[in-house]
Amino acid sequence: MGLSWKERIFMALLGVAAASGLTMLVLILVKATNVLLPADTKFGIVFDAGSSHTSLFVYQWPANKEKDTGVVSQAMTCQIEGPGISSYTSDPTQAGESLKSCLEEALALIPQAQHPQTPTFLGSTAGMRLLSQKNSSQARDILAAVSQTLSKSPVDFWGAKILPGQDEGAFGWITINYVLGMLLKYSSGQWILPEEGMLVGALDLGGASTQISFVPQGPILDQSTQVTFRLYGANYSVYTHSYLCFGRDQILSRLLAKLAQDRLSSQVAPVRHPCYHSGYQATLSLSSLYDSPCIHTTDFLNHTQNLTVEGTGNPGNCVVALRSLFNFSSCKGQEDCAFNGVYQPPVHGQFYAFSNFYYTFHFLNLTSRQPLNTVNDTVWKFCQKPWKLVEVSYPGQERWLRDYCASGLYILVLLLEGYKFSEETWPNIQFQKQAGDTDIGWTLGFMLNLTGMIPAEAPTHWRAQSYSIWTAGVVFAVLTLVAILGAAAIQIFWTQD
Repeated sequence: MGLSWKERIFMALLGVAAASGLTMLVLILVKATNVLLPADTKFGIVFDAGSSHTSLFVYQWPANKEKDTGVVSQAMTCQIEGPGISSYTSDPTQAGESLKSCLEEALALIPQAQHPQTPTFLGSTAGMRLLSQKNSSQARDILAAVSQTLSKSPVDFWGAKILPGQDEGAFGWITINYVLGMLLKYSSGQWILPEEGMLVGALDLGGASTQISFVPQGPILDQSTQVTFRLYGANYSVYTHSYLCFGRDQILSRLLAKLAQDRLSSQVAPVRHPCYHSGYQATLSLSSLYDSPCIHTTDFLNHTQNLTVEGTGNPGNCVVALRSLFNFSSCKGQEDCAFNGVYQPPVHGQFYAFSNFYYTFHFLNLTSRQPLNTVNDTVWKFCQKPWKLVEVSYPGQERWLRDYCASGLYILVLLLEGYKFSEETWPNIQFQKQAGDTDIGWTLGFMLNLTGMIPAEAPTHWRAQSYSIWTAGVVFAVLTLVAILGAAAIQIFWTQD
């Protein structure tokens, strides 16, 4: 006896349900692929405590890293109100208090749950290096005060230290090359190492020191000037040197002190300053000149007396006075030597000049890679302008206005006669404040190096389907459900004849 219509339809629906259900299961299990969900974002905070001011930077990077180094980006920057921390010798606690406002802004940006895992470091540069030479106990008190403030915050405090000049130069070199994509770049959906030979040098001019860092063509013969790094699986060997007392502010003070000593020794009054514009006159206190260990006192100077200074606007004599602050004779007969007897291989490749290199040339409108003769003519013509004309031409810039002539000529002496750039290599220098929308300085390079000490977190494994496979699975799931419901309806509601 054959099956009835009801039984035939019922069996057919059960067959469809079984087939579609099995197909759906195969799609889920066989066609699923492993995917990696991004690891959590990590954060870090770095304070750059310079000689004239302090800045805070917040950086972030994916926790899984690339070849043991984080892919770091700048998330925030904040300028601390007030002077550099080295200025708080009379009240060190205020150095710590000054950091709180920017620190609160940083903590508001970083998720609260990650505060205890956020490495935080304060690095003080040449201003504190000088204070440590002059009065080590005052320097220790200031570092203790800022350490107390930061250790009470909910972050992972890694310390407050005086950063060696060599580290400042080397980390600045890392920063520039990283943001320019010379250490790592994203191509065809993955991070890769760029071609060799594309690295750029770094020229930093701070308030109290200046640094030069680059990869020379040949070997580095003086090991004390060599720094090595391992970043993104590659090794780098960099020449770097820091010159304390050759920063912008210290050079200006040393220049004025030398002119004052020459005047007082020859009993000529007032001091005639060739780097100040003609018509400029001011009365200064001698005691303010001798706060720095960069300036050596002499017996015949009375530090309590005032000093009258008049500008003569003579760039030729200004260059002569600036040259006297260098010891070029110590390098005579030595091919690989900069000044003050310091070893330096010949400059090689492209260079980025930042900090006061940039600020001075930006004021003089010389950041467009003009030829050397144009740069030289522009600075000399500015120096020869009468003071009254300069004041009228640049309203609102009185604080540094008298010093741009000396700063511009100092940069030319430092780069050409000190670091041995020439008319042929001058076009290789770019004067920049930022690179890749990121502030240039040592802090980002420091954070990149620091990420190598922080354990990576592996991304989470998940199984997922492509959109087309997922759609087919949904269709077969619906078909299975309809077939089962149809079979149940037939069994319940279809009356047997």
